[in-house]
Amino acid sequence: MSNEKYDKGLQIRTQVLGEEYVNRSIQNADDFTKPLQELVTEYCWGHVWGREGLSLKERSMINLAMISALNRPHELKLHIRGALRNGLSREQIREILLQVGIYCGVPAAVDSFRLAREAFAEADAESTR
Repeated sequence: MSNEKYDKGLQIRTQVLGEEYVNRSIQNADDFTKPLQELVTEYCWGHVWGREGLSLKERSMINLAMISALNRPHELKLHIRGALRNGLSREQIREILLQVGIYCGVPAAVDSFRLAREAFAEADAESTR
């Protein structure tokens, strides 16, 4: 699939989530999951993340709060790494997760903090390679 929004989405998705993750997601897609990968890349990343109204950093902040509230650990860890790439500090991520605790519940914050520590450790390990 190739169109302007897909191409823009692929560029933004790769910038935020990392080339290795995005390539693996697309290459591992089969006949069943390929339409989902195309939808996510074009609409989520091309149409929404590609809009002018918010910066990638601001979009990452929103995503961390929403994904924490929805208790989606795999996506949260992925987007914590993306938030770091988009310029959020660990302190800013901590503040977002504290706010999640107040509005969405302490269990959501506890899980989110645990995942953030794992994501930070992975990011640290990558930076020392």
